[in-house]
Amino acid sequence: MRFKDLELIEPILRAVEEQGYIYPTPIQSKSIPILLEGKDLLGCAQTGTGKTAAFAIPILQRLYLSENNNKGKRKIRAIVVTPTRELAIQIADSFSTYGKYTGIKNTVIFGGVKQGAQTDALKKGVDILVATPGRLLDLIGQGFITLKDIEYSVLDEADQMLDMGFIHDIKKIIEKLPAKRQSLFFSATMPSAIINLSRKILGNPEKVTIKPEQATAEKVEQAVYFVSKKNKVKLLTHLLKTEEYGSVLVFSRTKHGANKIVKLLARAEIIAEAIHGNKSQGARQKALNNFKSGDTNVLIATDIAARGIDIEELSLVVNYDLPNVPETYVHRIGRTGRASASGIAISFCDMEERPYLRDIKKLINQDIPVINDHPYVDDSVEDTTKDIKKPSGNKGKPKYSNSKKGNTNNKRYYKKKSY
Repeated sequence: MRFKDLELIEPILRAVEEQGYIYPTPIQSKSIPILLEGKDLLGCAQTGTGKTAAFAIPILQRLYLSENNNKGKRKIRAIVVTPTRELAIQIADSFSTYGKYTGIKNTVIFGGVKQGAQTDALKKGVDILVATPGRLLDLIGQGFITLKDIEYSVLDEADQMLDMGFIHDIKKIIEKLPAKRQSLFFSATMPSAIINLSRKILGNPEKVTIKPEQATAEKVEQAVYFVSKKNKVKLLTHLLKTEEYGSVLVFSRTKHGANKIVKLLARAEIIAEAIHGNKSQGARQKALNNFKSGDTNVLIATDIAARGIDIEELSLVVNYDLPNVPETYVHRIGRTGRASASGIAISFCDMEERPYLRDIKKLINQDIPVINDHPYVDDSVEDTTKDIKKPSGNKGKPKYSNSKKGNTNNKRYYKKKSY
């Protein structure tokens, strides 16, 4: 199936083709026809599967074809609620990209910055609003936003919303939405709390599920390095200095840990920046822009802050700390295996994290090759993950097929010395 087979209108199809998209991803091919028919949708899909386009394209098309389009002052007719600033910005950019030739206007609002520019955009009138929960409720309370004209509502990354404590905000937002609307609900996982929340939002929805192993894990080249906790930064430094990677996204479990990694890499003259919830919006956006432009090649991120990071040809994802929730692992490695692309992801595993590794392998139903050819092998404890296959040949190293960015000379990592 191609995008042109999805009965998309010419303005949207032209914008999609300009992006070089020919074949829709599984979540797109399954969701777009359902949403174009006006049905509610409950979607379970990981980051990196093309989920944003799966809901943005049909919303743009239905708004464009609506008899209310371009009649009088623009009213907010579609709303997307998402947990983080970065993801909100990314979604708004996607609406702008796919709606380039439709004349449909969108804007994005989020906390952590002054509201003046956001309220000015709202006063001019928009069709689509992308928002984080706190700022949305704040501006509703101030009278800048009304949800009475909403025809389409999207709750994205619902599991992360709950993890971040937004459940009460979400319930307040739902109460303000019109009863008659098309509702879309997306979550990477479906625990009971998420299912109960979806029942309050959706009527009799169609269901689309893209399994994690289908979405990213099977097409991402993975490897694990057994290393003690104290030697992790030494191993990371070793890899960055001996391998040629263009752009490296490193996941830390904590904000403090992310800052510490940046400082320790700096001692080895490796330039890196951190992005996490304690950083100001300006600092986070600057670090993200530097990473996207290639001015910074190493970005250290926590899981929540990494939502919304969308880098083409990302060379490598490093799980500096293994996550204790296996689904989070799939989210992380999906940053490099975007949509139909392949990718490379490596994980550092210390003694305490080995149970996490077993849970991850069980979820993705795959063996993850162990790399023993490195100077910081942790052989203090017998390997209990017996079903992991050791790679053969190439001295135990994975056969990395770096992207164009990955072939970039890695001298850009290092600070220039002054003599």
